[in-house]
Amino acid sequence: MTTAALEPRAGRRCHNALNTLHATHYFSPDLGRELGAVGITDPRAVNFAARAAALGPVGAGAVTAAFYNYKHDLVARHVPAVWRSAAPEQVLAARLRAADATLRRLLGEEALGSLEMAEAARLALRAAEGCARPARPLYSAHADLPVPDEPHLALWHAATLLREHRGDGHLAALMAAELDGLEALVTHTATGKGMTPKWVFSTRGWTREEWDAAVARLRERGLLDGAGELTERGVALREEIERETDRLDAAPYARLGAEGVARLTELAGGFARTAAYAGAFPADLLGKG
Repeated sequence: MTTAALEPRAGRRCHNALNTLHATHYFSPDLGRELGAVGITDPRAVNFAARAAALGPVGAGAVTAAFYNYKHDLVARHVPAVWRSAAPEQVLAARLRAADATLRRLLGEEALGSLEMAEAARLALRAAEGCARPARPLYSAHADLPVPDEPHLALWHAATLLREHRGDGHLAALMAAELDGLEALVTHTATGKGMTPKWVFSTRGWTREEWDAAVARLRERGLLDGAGELTERGVALREEIERETDRLDAAPYARLGAEGVARLTELAGGFARTAAYAGAFPADLLGKG
């Protein structure tokens, strides 16, 4: 099977459905509860620890580099200090418990034990076999973790691998487009699909002044207009970034094939919608706000 056999954006659509499932635990009270039980109580420290633990007890520099759009000063307030509260192995175990509790609550026991869940897990794991390690630190670190036995956790694990594989490639595309981490957030928000500035300020560590300075730089490049909307040039750049991300992330979905990708998108999309309808995400998370 070659990438040409897939519809344009088929892999992107599949990733979006899987990523929705993966991301549920970041907004779940279960994650804070499980990490609080091992000594990590600050919500920002919870976020850094949960996603970075697969890298081992790394310092702030490695986390800032891998996460890309977080202000380094914020990262450094919590990393590496967080590893004194709980070792990465403890965090990973707590994170998996949180994912389990979250999916059980949002999807229900019947869905977790269904044939569809088992099928989705098999397809997602097969797709993940097409991922590549070089220049993809977050994917590669998570690829070293064992696959959970239960189908819903195996699906969540595979979704995590596919999310981080695409994410690592996306950072390469952003760098090639000469967008720094905050500029990437500003332009993504301007598409109407990114986090609102409120969530950027509360989770990424940037100030309003830094946001406004990034807006000014983007206007100078002709990417934003006076109202903060993407110009034609800005729209074209964001579209090119997504196309390049698609290209760098094509291998997992090519391995699965067009029929498999379509089926996995259908299954994961159904689970993702159920989770969203169950209140998995804050109502004010997305949009220009």
